[in-house]
Amino acid sequence: MKTKPVLISILLVLALGACGPSLASEPDYAIEPMVEMRAPSLGGASDQVVSESLAPMPTAAPYDPAKASLTNTAIQERMVIMNADLTIVIPDPQAKMEAISAMAADLGGFVVSMNMYQTYLSGGGTAPEGYISIRVPADRLENALGQIKADAIEVRNENRSGQDVTADYVDLSSRLSSLEAAEEQLTEIMQNATETEDVLNVFNQLEYYREQIEVIQGQMQYYEEATAYSLITVTLIAEETIQPIEIGGWKPEGVARDAIQALVRFLQGFVNFLIWFFLMILPTLLVLFGPLALIAWLVIALVRRGKARKAKAQ
Repeated sequence: MKTKPVLISILLVLALGACGPSLASEPDYAIEPMVEMRAPSLGGASDQVVSESLAPMPTAAPYDPAKASLTNTAIQERMVIMNADLTIVIPDPQAKMEAISAMAADLGGFVVSMNMYQTYLSGGGTAPEGYISIRVPADRLENALGQIKADAIEVRNENRSGQDVTADYVDLSSRLSSLEAAEEQLTEIMQNATETEDVLNVFNQLEYYREQIEVIQGQMQYYEEATAYSLITVTLIAEETIQPIEIGGWKPEGVARDAIQALVRFLQGFVNFLIWFFLMILPTLLVLFGPLALIAWLVIALVRRGKARKAKAQ
């Protein structure tokens, strides 16, 4: 029958695709999400043929070594995803959000998301707050952060993170090479198939491998975009929300601040006095009055000795 040679060819391609990922360089940790590489069943009597033919099957090369070498050589620089997250206090959050959006476009980036809302103050009023996420070219991250913090009243916090995905990207490239080789072989087999059942079986295999190729290509595209464009998330807080508490004109926060400042000034003055006394005043007194004190002590000692001798003679 013509079916058996075609099925044997399909088995060869399946062994090529199944062995490829296992022989590729494995990363230190799992890549999520990754669909398990399991070939679907051919169905019917063909299942028995598959189970009998895979046992003596020799191990096939997972992918072209020359092609994999070229892929690894092409990645000359480390692929690092750099992101930043900061919270700033500004007078007008709405205006600042529009300025950040315009800045992202000027730097060659784009806005990912933004949201503006109202927060309630302790005195009963409201103040605008919001957040905005943008992506800018990775080489302009420092420039963007500098512009964002330029007119901020206060930078509450600033966090930066980096993730090296070079090993993940190389592993995905190897898997993609293996799957594309299997797809090419299956396409050639389907073009030469004459039986309807064989065409349908090969078509099912092609659909499976093409789906896996699209998944891996999507992951690789995500890594490429994430390393090329850094994500910056900015939380905008209105200046009104950090104003001191006021009760009937009395500001306990201000009083406490003034008391602390007075204590600091007193301690500063006291320490300055001690420094001046031991380093300047005391040495000066010793230089000026030290010889006089020594002469006075000698005179007193001589007088006491003379009186002692008179008392002894009497």
